[in-house]
Amino acid sequence: MQIYTYSEAQQKLAIILEQAENTGKVLIRRKDGRTFALIPEKIASSPLDVPSIKANITTQEIVEIIREGRKR
Repeated sequence: MQIYTYSEAQQKLAIILEQAENTGKVLIRRKDGRTFALIPEKIASSPLDVPSIKANITTQEIVEIIREGRKR
């Protein structure tokens, strides 16, 4: 885990953000000795958020397939 001074963090913010994303945590230390952790937020995604596909099928064909599957 990398520790940066406050001044370094101001000058290298883009690099520090990238490093925090890659490693999970970067520390920034102020002159008075206090230390702060920079941790990237986790993006919550829905399990229903799936990519779409291109299919040459009509709505009627989909309905028929579902009805056939329910008969079994």
